[in-house]
Amino acid sequence: MELNMIMELVKFLIYSLLIVLIAKYLLVRILRNLAQILNLKPKVVGNIAGVATSIPELLTVSFSALTGLIDASIFNVLSSNIINFGQYLLSIFINRNQTRLKNNAIKTDLILVFLTILIPIFIIGFKIESNTILVPVFIIFFYLFHKISHNAHKVYLKPNKKEEEAPQKKSVLVNIVGLIIASVLLYFIGNMLGQTLEVLCEKLNVPEFLMGVLLGVITSIPEFITFIESQRHYKEKENHEGVVEATSNLLFSNLMNLFIIQSIGILIYMFVSA
Repeated sequence: MELNMIMELVKFLIYSLLIVLIAKYLLVRILRNLAQILNLKPKVVGNIAGVATSIPELLTVSFSALTGLIDASIFNVLSSNIINFGQYLLSIFINRNQTRLKNNAIKTDLILVFLTILIPIFIIGFKIESNTILVPVFIIFFYLFHKISHNAHKVYLKPNKKEEEAPQKKSVLVNIVGLIIASVLLYFIGNMLGQTLEVLCEKLNVPEFLMGVLLGVITSIPEFITFIESQRHYKEKENHEGVVEATSNLLFSNLMNLFIIQSIGILIYMFVSA
């Protein structure tokens, strides 16, 4: 194996490890601090985590669209959403929370998650991944899915009463800055990881669709860590909060990947191709 290939493999491993460490020891801790300071509901924390952990997908889809590889971007989204779902189920079994899935609010979210996997399959099957009409349709779907989830949680989950405490502005600001830094770090390391993977794929003659799948695997690492940690945080409590947070993280991450990030990719591709 030539030296350049070995160097790229070493970089690939280092960048992957950095993403894991940032997600586990920076992103998750900051989200937990914000949740405690602001008395945020588990669903809101999960939504924020879903946005933060979708940063790598934003990068890889945008990069694929810039280089004209719009097919790779939809495969990236599809593989990320499937892998997110698989990792979520694995985290549920690891934490022995299978019985929590019987709640109707969580069932509703999982049905919506399943649709975020079926829709890109439909798009790929009809080869309409670069069709600009998808952008307004995706925005409408994002709103509808979020609204359905919100209403389901309102009806089927009773909120736990918490003592309200005035949030300390300084602590909030510090953690928000930390969240931005963690997201930026994930963005740039994801960028370097994507470039390294592209070089490896070119050297090994990997097909475009497989490159998209590999990117999906790598960019889903932060989600898996947040799924695990959110359930562990509520381990001692006899309620659904840990699973609610993990499920909301899964759903919002998949919604971001498919409806928002893929829309950005389509718009970039349209601009580049014009």
